[in-house]
Amino acid sequence: MPVNLWLLTNFKKILSRKKKQPLYNVKIDAYAAEGKSIAHLDDGKVLFVEGAIPGDVVNVRIVKDKKKWAEGKITQLVTPSEKRVIPFCQHFGLCGGCKWQMLPYPMQLEYKQQQVEDQLKRIGQIELPAMQPIAGSDADKYYRNKLEFTFSKYRYRTTEELLLAGDDILPIEPVLGFHAPGLFDKVVEIHTCYLQKEPTNILLSTLRNYAEANQLPYYDYREHTGWLRNAVIRIATTGEILINIVLQHEDKAKREALLDHVLANVPGITSLNYTINPKMNDSIYDLEVICYSGKEYIEEKLEGYTFKISPKSFFQTNTRQAEVLYKATRDFAGLTGNEVLYDLYCGTGSIGIFCSAKAKKIIGIEVIGDAIKDAWENARMNNIENCHYFTGDVIEICTDAFFTEHGRPDVIITDPPRAGMHEKLINQLLKIRAPKVVYVSCNPATQARDLQLLDSAYKVTRLQPVDMFPHTHHIENVALLELR
Repeated sequence: MPVNLWLLTNFKKILSRKKKQPLYNVKIDAYAAEGKSIAHLDDGKVLFVEGAIPGDVVNVRIVKDKKKWAEGKITQLVTPSEKRVIPFCQHFGLCGGCKWQMLPYPMQLEYKQQQVEDQLKRIGQIELPAMQPIAGSDADKYYRNKLEFTFSKYRYRTTEELLLAGDDILPIEPVLGFHAPGLFDKVVEIHTCYLQKEPTNILLSTLRNYAEANQLPYYDYREHTGWLRNAVIRIATTGEILINIVLQHEDKAKREALLDHVLANVPGITSLNYTINPKMNDSIYDLEVICYSGKEYIEEKLEGYTFKISPKSFFQTNTRQAEVLYKATRDFAGLTGNEVLYDLYCGTGSIGIFCSAKAKKIIGIEVIGDAIKDAWENARMNNIENCHYFTGDVIEICTDAFFTEHGRPDVIITDPPRAGMHEKLINQLLKIRAPKVVYVSCNPATQARDLQLLDSAYKVTRLQPVDMFPHTHHIENVALLELR
């Protein structure tokens, strides 16, 4: 579209944006969901504000304006709520993680429980039982077993830095840390992270100092040049530590010097790996991970079970809360030792293995072949013989012939990704008509949608929210559905 025609078409929008003034002294009334709070404006609109908490008085810049609602960003915290606490991390407000540090943890749990209740009622619109009290985390710091840090040629600049610079051209600064929210090429420099125990911060300083001293080029996400890309560290409750250094291309001499330096300066490493990633994205699922020193995996324990975790394995990132989540799942399943249990989206088999002692047979189904290999290995490591795993789409696998061979399910556990279950799978569950379905969800909104679709055949009889990620708005929820 020619520029002058575009201006003519969008003139009213441009004019309205220019006329729109900031909102001053807005009182935040309540918590909404997904980390946002609510204010009610004089014209009747509902205003959603991220980073505010009930009781705050703030100045707000409108970023999205609809007929009945609007979204805004805080430009000034005029009067903080009495409920606010001082964030414990120096990177709060920049890196995009731990966005609720200004809220006392008991209040975070209160709002998370409210979020689950609101979304299940508003979206699901079905009959629901009373929800059990949320299971909070005993540890609200150092609870993650996995973190991934990014090297970037471009350090994220704050608004204050840019304003102070004025017309001056700021120098390019390489950086190691977390991606800035919403920016693919900018990274927030992290010096101390409270999400994971040491030697995480030791690893960060070791890599940063070595790279600077040896002038190693950080990855450029715009030009796709540079060498250092990512550093992944996994720390098990067993004390074992796995590190994977991701490089853009092979340089044997530099690589070995870097890895030897990491081994010499980061204590406790039991598995040191590297990956060469020449692609334009950071995913490594289709790349070879090469073990440089130690074992090719670490071992983690849940209850009395041992799990093998390799660099590409999926595993719940809060080990202790995973036990709480899996115990709730097993309790809802109500196993007596006689049931055939189908574990859908089984991943590496952790939930099924956790339930195996009280089930007659476990049938795990997962579309990712590498995960199924890990599931078989995890069952073998725990001397479990009643677990059987199949690679493929559950819609294609769960046929009448399959049930004849392996048994119809008495209980189905489903643990889908954030997008929830595909409608075809829901229709399949309605055809299968297992007496019980235990739905483990990391997104109550999509869970509510799916529960509504299952409502014709199933009644929700129990609900248990579990907090896996303190200081974030994320929440897990377990629902028990029983055949009507």
